[in-house]
Amino acid sequence: MTEEMNLVEVKNFEVGDKVSGQVTKVEEKQVIININDCKLDGIIPISELSSLHVEKASDVVSEGDQLELEVLKVEEEALILSKRKVDAEKSWANLEEKFKNGESFNAEIKDVVKGGLVVDLGVRGFVPASLVEAFFVEDFSDYKGKTMAFKIVELEKEKNRLILSHRAVVEEEKGKQKNQLLESLEAGQVVEGTVQRISDFGAFVDIGGIDGLVHISQLSHEHIDKPSDVVQEGQKVQVKILSVDRTNERISLSIKETLPGPWTNISEKAPKGSTLSGVVKRLVSYGAFIELFPGVEGLVHISQISHKHIATPHEVLNEGQEVEVKVLDVNEQDQRLSLSIKELQERENEFVTDYELPEESKGFQLGEVIGDQLKNLKK
Repeated sequence: MTEEMNLVEVKNFEVGDKVSGQVTKVEEKQVIININDCKLDGIIPISELSSLHVEKASDVVSEGDQLELEVLKVEEEALILSKRKVDAEKSWANLEEKFKNGESFNAEIKDVVKGGLVVDLGVRGFVPASLVEAFFVEDFSDYKGKTMAFKIVELEKEKNRLILSHRAVVEEEKGKQKNQLLESLEAGQVVEGTVQRISDFGAFVDIGGIDGLVHISQLSHEHIDKPSDVVQEGQKVQVKILSVDRTNERISLSIKETLPGPWTNISEKAPKGSTLSGVVKRLVSYGAFIELFPGVEGLVHISQISHKHIATPHEVLNEGQEVEVKVLDVNEQDQRLSLSIKELQERENEFVTDYELPEESKGFQLGEVIGDQLKNLKK
């Protein structure tokens, strides 16, 4: 091609024109293009190949590639072209639509830089370190080349500013899962969970993406002073759902109700007729409540406390006192135990111990007095 012909061809183009062409040669710092529909060559400087920094032109294009380009300069024998500007123009329109709709999309991490990650979307997208994950990441070196889902959180075309977030995608997905889980939960269900946090008033348990509270009163059938006495963070537990407040996203849980109750199989632990040790827990006007096992109390009616007549249980018993009792009756369904202390005591000779000597006989031997009474009975 003569210089005159080149000059004529070049003069047919203006800055900003859109052209297409085929890559005929890839050099280290530039790419040679044959413009379609004419015999004119164009040059793409390496800086105009991508919105990102490029070390070698061959990292972006190969011989034979068909490209859409924009004219940057019209020189005497060639056109200076840009692939980057065409890609960016197409991308901005697409990205604005995604931003408007809150759409998420996948993209490859092209580079790891100070403060975050770089993504090529036809324009340079930046992911600040704080928006990469929902958890702290110390080293991002393994992220290069990784494909991740992103949402656009800031877009300013005039400033060429595009801020992306993978964390937003993760949190949105968690939110959807949380809502689905809330809808599926019903009081009475038993599910597995993991203890996340322990407080003075109970334990928070993760049941699949949402935390529920096990109040301290629902941790055990036995009285406990603090939740850490029975559960630890990270522990897997079975919990029963007591209530679900979907509006406030509050779930009440119970570990206690998934455990065998203290009265379970009480007929085997305290069979009728057996003798057991217990502790006096409460004294009332009609008897004494004896704790035989943690959470299991039985009643010794006042009539079963002593062979002697007593007005109140306080006459012979004290709270905290250890006693031996005999099981008179077991009712597991109603959680009742009837006990007796009296039946384990020998019956005293009431005739001897309760007899009051007449005043006039106090100088005589007891045997003589009784002997005289017996004689009188024989008459």
